[in-house]
Amino acid sequence: MKVEAIQSLFSKFKEGKLYHRYITNNHIEPLLKNLEDSVTINIIGESVLKQSIYSITLGSGTKKILMWSQMHGNESTTTKALFDLLNTFVSADASLNHILEACTLYIIPILNPDGANAFTRVNANNVDLNRDAQLRTQPESKVLRAVFEDFNPDFCYNLHGQRTIFSAGQTNKPATVSFLAPAQDDACTVTSNRKIAMEVISKMNDVLQQVIPNQVGVYDDAFNLNCVGDTFQSENTPTMLFEAGHYANDYEREQTRKYIYMSYLTSLDYISKVNVDGSLYKSYFNIPENGTCFLDVIIRNAKIDSNSDVTDIGIQFQERLVDGKVTFVPKIDKIERLDLYYGHREIDANGHFVLDADLTPIKLNYENDFVIMDNKKTSLLSK
Repeated sequence: MKVEAIQSLFSKFKEGKLYHRYITNNHIEPLLKNLEDSVTINIIGESVLKQSIYSITLGSGTKKILMWSQMHGNESTTTKALFDLLNTFVSADASLNHILEACTLYIIPILNPDGANAFTRVNANNVDLNRDAQLRTQPESKVLRAVFEDFNPDFCYNLHGQRTIFSAGQTNKPATVSFLAPAQDDACTVTSNRKIAMEVISKMNDVLQQVIPNQVGVYDDAFNLNCVGDTFQSENTPTMLFEAGHYANDYEREQTRKYIYMSYLTSLDYISKVNVDGSLYKSYFNIPENGTCFLDVIIRNAKIDSNSDVTDIGIQFQERLVDGKVTFVPKIDKIERLDLYYGHREIDANGHFVLDADLTPIKLNYENDFVIMDNKKTSLLSK
């Protein structure tokens, strides 16, 4: 599919009732009700706190694709894009019929509804579900495993979100979207099913480079069998990790949502049309490995006290759920020369003292929306 066509579909079918970062069962249940005449919706299990875990099934093809989102409850961008995708498929747009004729999609929109409610990575038992693939101590882990065994997918889409710290390589370009074809053994062998995943990722990267050049990365493929993707890959199912990252001034992840949607459609279109055998995997290795080169704000050339030279101040936003909305709290993370880091926003202090709200020297772990610089309030949240 051409980039322009995918972008047009996104604009037309973006789900307007899902916005910002806080997405829970309460947000998606009305949308599921609206979809129930067009897709198959089931309750496939319950969370620790007895919330429903939903599945959505559509398509009639022989190529089976399993997609799950919000395994980490605070990683919601891929969920928003799933509903944009579902809106697209249930429309009367005949240009996508070939995907649903070739493929059957099994989607778990929120695997960890308790974590989604609390806006936390872990579930209600404080367990990271993405480290529970082997022991499967948690009800949510057991649900996903049962689906994997019953559905027997040909492809797995492991859908996540990543922090603003990540860069595409050691560069000043944010990793707006990242991928991984997980390893399936300690040697990180490039196996036949990894090659298949790599080939599909390469096709998604080709499209994304047209809209976010040099802003796509891949994760280190160090093997950990406790991770779900590594486990499924080790059982010879081509598995792809998707990570929704940062785009300039897009802390709501509404722009990144579009690029995830574009990745979904590109990959599904490719899988539906091609017998993916992994022969075109090599360009995967041209995608740079993620670095950690970013802070949300860097104040350059700041004076901390009269006895020291100018230095830099690195600020990282803390994501907090307040009254049902995700807010961002600036926190001083580093006070040192930050020559190897980039700020999503950079401020030049020009040698002035940087003080806290009480007009005392700034310190590590200080949290506030502003600092005092040159006798003026300087917001740390302004774009």
